[in-house]
Amino acid sequence: MNKFQWRRVVIKVGSALIAPDKKGCSSRYLLSIAQFILRCRMHGIEVVLVSSGSVAAGAHFFAESDRKDIAIKKAMAAAGQTSMMATWDRFFDFPCAQILLTHADLTDRERYESIRETMFSLLNGGLLPIINENDTVTTDELKVGDNDNLAAMVAAAADADTLIICSDVNGLYDKNPNQHDDAKLINWVTEITPEIYAMAGGADSSVGTGGMKTKIEAAEKATSHGISTFIVNGFEESSFNDLLNGRNPGTLFQPYKRPLQERLHWLTHTSKEQGELIVQGSFDEPLDKNSSQLTSDGIVEVRGEFAIGDTILVRSDDGTRLAKATSNYSSCMLSYISEQESEDLNLQPGPIISDEDIAILEKQ
Repeated sequence: MNKFQWRRVVIKVGSALIAPDKKGCSSRYLLSIAQFILRCRMHGIEVVLVSSGSVAAGAHFFAESDRKDIAIKKAMAAAGQTSMMATWDRFFDFPCAQILLTHADLTDRERYESIRETMFSLLNGGLLPIINENDTVTTDELKVGDNDNLAAMVAAAADADTLIICSDVNGLYDKNPNQHDDAKLINWVTEITPEIYAMAGGADSSVGTGGMKTKIEAAEKATSHGISTFIVNGFEESSFNDLLNGRNPGTLFQPYKRPLQERLHWLTHTSKEQGELIVQGSFDEPLDKNSSQLTSDGIVEVRGEFAIGDTILVRSDDGTRLAKATSNYSSCMLSYISEQESEDLNLQPGPIISDEDIAILEKQ
């Protein structure tokens, strides 16, 4: 335990580990994970568990149903969630707490802060927070989409220093290990590049392992917040023994040396833009250093509908993504002032965005 020097760990467990046969929850693979959590806590390490699997855990209740629509899946999630929580709870002699989230909870700054406060209170009280996406009420618009990325968002919100993502393979390989006998496990990743994504299997690659791309996305979110991220084989007990003994059993993504500040990380990786601001010209200084450069005269177009305080994407007129920012104006007001001559305005408008509420994006 001395090698990694963890303080707070988020561990993500998927459906295949929770209900491998889709006949309800099984302890087959969860016992070793529970033992890992217990031993971490014995060493003074705080743990947050992100556990998907409610739909898989509740599928057997509807095995005879011919319907496969979204309403049935939501019912499966409702039935399976209680079963899953009960399964985790019986492994431990300390209390667990359930937190169900949608993307809307994470992208709203006030609710995001509330989630953080709740997690900190639970950890301070010695409870184990168990987090899942709220599949019973979520819609396509509100979904995070996968629990790998949810785990990365939770790790950032929890100020964790380590994220452990359980997979069905040992980690990231240079080729699909199910198709290539000479595939090599990559133990260390210092920078997530397009080549790393290609190994995971992207639009231009057919060599990746299914589900690995979202794990790389999650690793990118987490490492940019200064969080070390492991991808390990959750089906192997030895993975957790190795971690406890300070050995890397899978792939370790090293954190940024200069992580993003908490609010800027939230803007970049969690908050969802509600609209776009198309602007012209190049700026003498980065926008986050001098936001006053962005004036109504430079607005080419306002896209979408958003309110004061919503997150917007600032894009140049050539299509380059410049920044995500919190808007100080509604889309209606920005459209109005951009159409007026400066001398026609009765009041000189304030800054469109503020220096502290801008996250600069890499050119894409």
